Amino acid sequence: MILPALALALTQAAPAEPEGDVIVVTGARGVEAAEELATPVAVFDRGELRRLGAQHIAEVLNRAPGVFIHRGNGVEHLTAIRSPVFTGGAGAGSFLYLEDGIALRAAGFANINGLFEAVDDLAGRIEVIRGPGAAVYGSNALHGLVNVLTPEPETAGRLAEIEAGSWGRVRARAFAGGATRFGAGFIGASVRHEDGWREEASLDRFTLQTRLDGETGAIDWSLRASLVDLDQETATFVRGFEAYEDEALSRQNADPEAFRNARALRGALHLERPLAGDWRLQGAAYGRSNEMDFRLHFLPSEALETTGHDSLGLQSALVRETASSRLMIGLDGEITEGFLTENQTRASFGSFPQGLHYDYEVEAAVWAAFAQGRLDITEGVSIEGGARLEETRYAYDNRIASGSFGRFLRPGDRTDDFTTFAPHLGFVWQISESFDVFGRAARGVRAPQTAELYRLDTGQQVGGFEPERLDSLELGTRVRTWKEGRLEVVAFTMDKENVFFRDANGFNVSDAATTHDGVEASLVQPLGEALTLSGSLTWAIHEYAFADASEGIAPGNRVDTAPEWLWNLRALWTPHEAVSLEAEWIHVGEYFADAANTAGYEGHDLFNLRGAYEVGEGVEAFAAIRNVLDERYAERADFAFGSHRYFPGEPRAVSIGVRVSG
Repeated sequence: MILPALALALTQAAPAEPEGDVIVVTGARGVEAAEELATPVAVFDRGELRRLGAQHIAEVLNRAPGVFIHRGNGVEHLTAIRSPVFTGGAGAGSFLYLEDGIALRAAGFANINGLFEAVDDLAGRIEVIRGPGAAVYGSNALHGLVNVLTPEPETAGRLAEIEAGSWGRVRARAFAGGATRFGAGFIGASVRHEDGWREEASLDRFTLQTRLDGETGAIDWSLRASLVDLDQETATFVRGFEAYEDEALSRQNADPEAFRNARALRGALHLERPLAGDWRLQGAAYGRSNEMDFRLHFLPSEALETTGHDSLGLQSALVRETASSRLMIGLDGEITEGFLTENQTRASFGSFPQGLHYDYEVEAAVWAAFAQGRLDITEGVSIEGGARLEETRYAYDNRIASGSFGRFLRPGDRTDDFTTFAPHLGFVWQISESFDVFGRAARGVRAPQTAELYRLDTGQQVGGFEPERLDSLELGTRVRTWKEGRLEVVAFTMDKENVFFRDANGFNVSDAATTHDGVEASLVQPLGEALTLSGSLTWAIHEYAFADASEGIAPGNRVDTAPEWLWNLRALWTPHEAVSLEAEWIHVGEYFADAANTAGYEGHDLFNLRGAYEVGEGVEAFAAIRNVLDERYAERADFAFGSHRYFPGEPRAVSIGVRVSG
């Protein structure tokens, strides 16, 4: 009863979706037309998000070119954006996850499964930038970033929805937006339960989001808050060559005690005030609190980890905008207190001793100055550029005995400082009304994660780590085709140094180097009034540019878990204004499962169907069939600790639901 009641809390219905150019807000913390940017951005608006009805955010993001999210069990995942799929600190720190332009987590305390803390069930839109972020974003905006945007209260409307499906899935959400006594408001909530198609793999997730926009004198303000609560039983890898082909084996859970419990709470106050002339002041003050307990089921120790952090931060910028230019100069700052413990409850074996492996606290401070702008130098040519100087400081306090403990190394108390500088320069050339060329050179950087610095292996050096650095060049074109269709093609090349990652034996590797080259394409093409074709295509080569004899890495080896080919093709048919049908084809190409390139995965093809029917004014029934052909496949394949490991893909699944909107 609570969720439907939310839909009655506010009364203003939503106007129609705006038409025209694709609008982006991620590039510069403000509204811009996508065609004016030298950065490729994939945008998922509320219409597509509603039609998709994603059961995992990977279903959304994998529609973007250059993106490959490996689903684990439940909410778990590993991300790739113009990259292989990373694990460990590299998986956590190579991508920046945002909510309304503010990071979901502090930069040094990222999580490789960090997207589960996004409120994607209620999102107004989601934007994905591939390649290094702009100067307004700091550490972790290395390979790309994802910005989940809260709904605009004035246009959110009202909705109540419930859905049920295979494997004990039940999902419900409700929200309402409109005028209140205090301004324009939005409130929404979602609940999700899954029994799980694998043994001992249930999931319960609750999200709540509020927003209130108003004016006080000359100041526009927006107060926003989000809560995510997760209670998950986790199914682990299945082991053995092509074990995912065996449905009975795939359903088994070798570690029924594995779990992940987490809570994330965020709040922010966004402010904007006009100044003299064309200048304005904008910024945000924010806070966050994250806590998580889980079993490290993917490591032999199966230790219990407890981690969390609390942050306060400030974003500020002076902005000058005219008809032909835009300039932003700003200062950002953030302080964080975090902690981590890792405790092995299993009896000691090999180099994995029973007891506390790590127990430490870290105080972190990040301060940054940046400038970026855009200038129209002729009617059809614009240039953009910017730079960010950032200082990161960690004060580490080890709460147990320092030194080696089995394979684990605990540094003594210490302080570490890192300074990074990230410039970018680009152009957009509008050759005609239907044809643009754009290019960009950019540097992405990230300071080391706290876990990379203080969660070490015996034999590793304490200190001496350098920030990762990625240099990127890209050139692309945007074409407006017939019937307002859009085609974008981008070629990129990237070199990365000071790479830090976890190898197949669970050891940390530092000072590595990799290269990344590829071509991405995206298309939206109407074919008449009732049919639209859309999709994305990625061809990419990711290679090691260093040697590591312990894992058989040689220069030129393909980076593992990095398919050369990816595509997602869709046909949307709307024969009547009350009916929509979508067919989707997902292709994942073959890839190596180990760094020595001796084991691999053959790839897979999946087909999905979705449909909706408006049974009455504001009442819609919808359904989906995922994995229509009941393909046996692996969401993730790797070779580690001497064995083939897979997260098996879910068999055919059906869901059906109804939504009421106004």
